[in-house]
Amino acid sequence: MSTGGQAQARTAPDAATLARFQAQMLPHLDAAHNLARFLCRDADTAEDIVQEAFLRAFRGFADFRGGSSRAWILAIVRNCHRSWWQARQRSVRTEPLDAGGEDDSGEERTDLPHDEASPEATLLQRAEAGEIREVLGSLPEAFREVLVLREMEDLSYREIADATQTPLGTVMSRLARARALFAAAWKNRQAPAGGKA
Repeated sequence: MSTGGQAQARTAPDAATLARFQAQMLPHLDAAHNLARFLCRDADTAEDIVQEAFLRAFRGFADFRGGSSRAWILAIVRNCHRSWWQARQRSVRTEPLDAGGEDDSGEERTDLPHDEASPEATLLQRAEAGEIREVLGSLPEAFREVLVLREMEDLSYREIADATQTPLGTVMSRLARARALFAAAWKNRQAPAGGKA
């Protein structure tokens, strides 16, 4: 018990550390939530994962050696998601992780920029954003993850490699495969709606 107290005393943040953490990590809060939301497919769980990730990041901020703070915090979000997933698998082995009807809970993330857009245009934007979320949600996790990090969070290949702890070549091949899977799923989804000629 004394070792825990010593560790806590050793890592107690000062005002400068707190200010540095806020300046470097808090700007990535939306990106962290976005990644968590696409990984776990549940808004409430995503909030819990992000909260845990930022707590872990704050506790381990002394170990942050510079580089991309965005990649660092997203790697922690990813690890927190994995921990949540493993705990869920241990506690509930019969229920698959399928958001089913939960996709509507992501409605608040459809706040796409639409300066003075008509109600019809806004409705179409929201419908398309929902379809994109559904197609993304149908991809296997490894592909969904790199696609979100690259296309939605605009991370470089190197930052994605750092965040996912995978080789750069693997990131590039996963991203190519993810784009192909997304395009095929999108095309299949659009085909039954009527072929536009």
